[in-house]
Amino acid sequence: MNRDLLRDRPRTRPDNRPRNVPGDRRRDLVRDLAATLAAALLVLVAVLVGTAIQHRDHSLFVAWPPVFAQWEPHVGPGTPAALAVAAAVVAYGPGLAARLPWRTLLFTAWGTAMAWTFSLALIDGWQRGIASRLTTTNEYLTVIDRFHDIPATLRDFTHHILSHSPAPWPAHIAGHPPAATVTFVLLDRIGLGGGAWAGVWCITVGATAAAAVLVTVRVLAGEALARRAAPFLVLAPAAVWMGTSADGYFAAVAAWSVAFLALAVTGHRPRTAGLAAGLLFGLTAYLSYGLTLFAVIAGAVLMLGHRRLAPLPYVVAGLTVVPLVFTLLGFNWWEAYHLLITRYYEGVGGTRPYSYWVWANLACTALIVGPATVAGLRRAGAAPDRPQLPDLRAGLRTAAPQSRLALLVFAALLALLVADLSGMSKAETERIWLPFAMWMIPATAFLPRPRTWLTAQAVLALLLNHLLLTGW
Repeated sequence: MNRDLLRDRPRTRPDNRPRNVPGDRRRDLVRDLAATLAAALLVLVAVLVGTAIQHRDHSLFVAWPPVFAQWEPHVGPGTPAALAVAAAVVAYGPGLAARLPWRTLLFTAWGTAMAWTFSLALIDGWQRGIASRLTTTNEYLTVIDRFHDIPATLRDFTHHILSHSPAPWPAHIAGHPPAATVTFVLLDRIGLGGGAWAGVWCITVGATAAAAVLVTVRVLAGEALARRAAPFLVLAPAAVWMGTSADGYFAAVAAWSVAFLALAVTGHRPRTAGLAAGLLFGLTAYLSYGLTLFAVIAGAVLMLGHRRLAPLPYVVAGLTVVPLVFTLLGFNWWEAYHLLITRYYEGVGGTRPYSYWVWANLACTALIVGPATVAGLRRAGAAPDRPQLPDLRAGLRTAAPQSRLALLVFAALLALLVADLSGMSKAETERIWLPFAMWMIPATAFLPRPRTWLTAQAVLALLLNHLLLTGW
């Protein structure tokens, strides 16, 4: 790709020497490598300390800390396909992302992300990797038969959240608002029942998150940066857990809610886009309690828009739809959330040590986003022309595209850190934090030598899926 895409205007150092001379590039590369090495050391320490804690008192409840997985080197039918997709994206991704017409790029990103996710999942085989993932003891499909009368079940939903209640919900059903389970109930009602269809649904819908992030980056920070980020969104290590996990589906819904909000506040059909954004934000909150933190990312989008107020009535109108429907059907979100907190601490959440997971969760995040994103975040923090307070008050209209993108990715990082400090996400965050991780990956647009970094991303994902049997 043309490195000049990011050069909106000449920049000089304080001593008037031009930037990007060979010495600057070498220093930037050394700092990138230092950041990725620090992330790798964090993962190594999390593995060693976590293994010691687990062997000592079994309080982590994961077999290969910090990841919910077990050590099981293996290959499978997806191995050749995964290698082929990785090689193709590394070799041709940056060039195609620069040249393809925009709409073609969006569909190509979706299709390639789907191929990458399917191929990684099939390393574990069709049954183990996709068809049975959502049928295990704590998963959504185990309770389909209890939703034969959806309104009655929703009215009774909170009575089965606590672990000592009659017929308590399995962990994932109790741990999420009912829109998650209702999704799979409705799939079953239209003839797409069973684990195979559920897995295909999560992968197919989840892969659209890459396109949603691209749409957002383009309208908020410019097409050049979006095109640079595209291959990295396609080849993200997060795909290891997107296939197959319901959180991949959640990530896509949340991503499109942000994308429609970005379109609305930048004047692209503000009424329609605003309604769609509100509707999907409402659905996001009824898919996962923790995804209410997407309000932080939405706040960043509002700051970056030049028409922040005009679409808001439509966003609010759309936002009321899903909560109103579930409330009228008898489900009380706040009551359910408070009961969930009690259940969380009654179970393994009350035993898993906060002192370990509060930093080991960040090691999981490094695995989800990969070394390229770590280096990209470092560059985002060091980006020139960072916005000053007057820029913020003006909605960042005068800020450079790099600064606008930096604000977006750091908003996602802030939301993730709040989730971490809350203590309600101890372990399994490689799955739970997929929605936030997708918004950190665009930081890779700041990186030079995209093929080198794409190779690092692909190698990490392939090693994870071939060496570990993940729980999701």
